[in-house]
Amino acid sequence: MLTVNGLKRLHLCVSFDLQDGECVALQGPSGVGKTLLLRSIADLDPNEGTVKLDGTLREAMPAPAWRRRVTYLAAEPGWWSDTVREHFTAWDDALPLVTRLGLPDDCGPWSIQRLSTGERQRLGLVRALVLRSRVLLLDEPTSALDPASVTAVEALIAERIANGTSVLWSTHDHGQARRVGSRIFAMKSDGGIEESRP
Repeated sequence: MLTVNGLKRLHLCVSFDLQDGECVALQGPSGVGKTLLLRSIADLDPNEGTVKLDGTLREAMPAPAWRRRVTYLAAEPGWWSDTVREHFTAWDDALPLVTRLGLPDDCGPWSIQRLSTGERQRLGLVRALVLRSRVLLLDEPTSALDPASVTAVEALIAERIANGTSVLWSTHDHGQARRVGSRIFAMKSDGGIEESRP
């Protein structure tokens, strides 16, 4: 279980629990702090309060170890090498996920410059999924995808949730929030969260 207690960053101040195998959809207008919240939980931005995974404080483990367990996926994933394959430590392990998300199995040598925004978004998700994290913090992971790709992503994440992965999924799509979330957190301009059920 992920426990967030009194997490503070700028105007945010939130507390909640995220159970194992639960997906909570995070909604709210642009600029309200959804990305800020996800990045703070992942310990990518300075913040106050406590965040625990199974009772272990985030500060009790080195940041890289925390981020392998509590993985943040940006809406626009970063790229640091020339080809797709260079962004994966074990390309062969990633291939089943790559093809499942509609990319060809020969895309490993492709230049990153060749990729569309949607291809980058799907490959970024694969990069996060191969870590087999306990918690996924997804920031608009399907915003640039066509309906078939959205369906494939939602199905893949649903399988991970069924196997115990916890997911906090930021989305502007109200239909998607109702499909993927067992709870919906609506972020307010005052930095708080209003919880509802789909």
